[in-house]
Amino acid sequence: MPEEQKKILTKPINLSSYTKALVEALKSINVKPKPDEFSKLSVSQTVSFFAIFYEKVRNAVEYREDHLIRRAAIERILKRRFMLNPQGKGEAENLIREIMWARYFDNESLGTEDIKNIQNIINKYVLIKKKIINGRTSNTQQFLSQFIYDLMTCEIEEALSPDTALKYNSFLFFIYQVLRRKIKIEGLTENQKDAFFLVALEKTYRRSDQSYQRYHLFITFYKSISKYSYDELEEISTQLPEIFTNVDKMIASPYVNKIVKFSKKQLPAFLILFSIFDKKKKELINILTDKSKLWNEVDSVCREKYQGLKSRLKTLAIRSFIYIFLTKMLFALILEYPVSKYIYGYVDTQSIVINSLFPPILMLISISLFKIPGEQNTKRIYHRIIHIIDADKSFEEKIAFMPKKQKEKRPILVFGFTIFYLLTFIITFALIIEGLSLLNFNIISTCIFVFFLSLVTFFSYRIKQTLNEYRQFEKEGVFEPILDFFFMPILSLGKFFSRGLARLNFFIFIFDFIIEAPFKFIFEIVEEWISFVKKRKEEIE
Repeated sequence: MPEEQKKILTKPINLSSYTKALVEALKSINVKPKPDEFSKLSVSQTVSFFAIFYEKVRNAVEYREDHLIRRAAIERILKRRFMLNPQGKGEAENLIREIMWARYFDNESLGTEDIKNIQNIINKYVLIKKKIINGRTSNTQQFLSQFIYDLMTCEIEEALSPDTALKYNSFLFFIYQVLRRKIKIEGLTENQKDAFFLVALEKTYRRSDQSYQRYHLFITFYKSISKYSYDELEEISTQLPEIFTNVDKMIASPYVNKIVKFSKKQLPAFLILFSIFDKKKKELINILTDKSKLWNEVDSVCREKYQGLKSRLKTLAIRSFIYIFLTKMLFALILEYPVSKYIYGYVDTQSIVINSLFPPILMLISISLFKIPGEQNTKRIYHRIIHIIDADKSFEEKIAFMPKKQKEKRPILVFGFTIFYLLTFIITFALIIEGLSLLNFNIISTCIFVFFLSLVTFFSYRIKQTLNEYRQFEKEGVFEPILDFFFMPILSLGKFFSRGLARLNFFIFIFDFIIEAPFKFIFEIVEEWISFVKKRKEEIE
């Protein structure tokens, strides 16, 4: 190895001010203390066993990423309880007990101080809802009510795990500070661009759903609702409908989608760096300033993440299939037999067998073709991390400039491509239908087959995006654009079925309105009975 290259490799890294600030910010975060013996809340292990099972089944029928499940559960519990108790009085303890039943928080990890804090949050949101809902159209009431639920449930979850919230806030702010000057958007001020960039990071780094996007954007410009005094709530309540509307406009801005594409490409190195921060808290400065030690950590973490991707892919594939089966597939298969019998007078068992076996086989084939990142990807991440944490920013001089309007393409070519795409759409489905007709599929069986094909293709595509979470600037294959073009019709239809028909999820309705209320009522009775028996036993002792 040349002497000059050795010097470069052994030269210590001079950490940037942003990196030093992040290290200090993480050091200052204190873990939320556990309640003492007298104030801690305890729930029955027996009830927890059944509650955990129920929650797993309930979550299987609603496809949602793991880090978003707990907030959704809090919202579901509160909506059910507010139906019987609109004022929300005393609901904090009930909520905390339910989320501990399901082990969204460990048993005895929350106590009376948490009840007090959560009840304060609930009281202030109930007050706000009263002030801004009445006297408006039904659509506006629905919008404002859901927005309030989004803010309230996000605030409750972060209040129950403040150290985790602070950590991810620190990570997101670090990405924002490192990258914000690398983007310029024509026609926008720096403040406008920065606001859109924060929304984009919510969608990419945090992978937030609409609820958390609304909440984090709201508290970026205003205080969280519980931090306002009651007098201040009186003043701001009249402004909230307009504020909520403006927040949603920012989230839906086309500028955000442009920045999302840029942000996704930047994230892999940040994710590996943050994993090192989590694992090596006490040795951070030594590792970050030493290139050799940093490489060892990057290599170790990357290999760990790549290995985790394999098991994660399997889990996502299983969850996706369960979601498709329970919410769409089972319903369609139940329909196929009676409707075919009614319309055609017979049922083709071959088509039912194919429609039953085809989705899981297609999912397995798709997953088996996915490739995990390798050593070259690790090296790219390592070099990018050095660029991120180094005080020398000469490498960051390149700026991504986004014009206010896309440069207009040749209208004749655009028209030609549009016609070609429509023909591709028609030809793709015509070939599928023709092939199925050779297998004696009737119209109903054909529709169900196309339904399954498009859904599985869409979910396979979403699972594939998981692999890109740690893939740093890898070029696409030569034939990938061609394959993408011909798969787009199926993918687009799958997206429509998944998102457009998600509101018609029959099983969610059954769980939320028919099963959950009596189920949780039984849990409460059992919990009280076990508590009663325990107290009588303590009296004997």
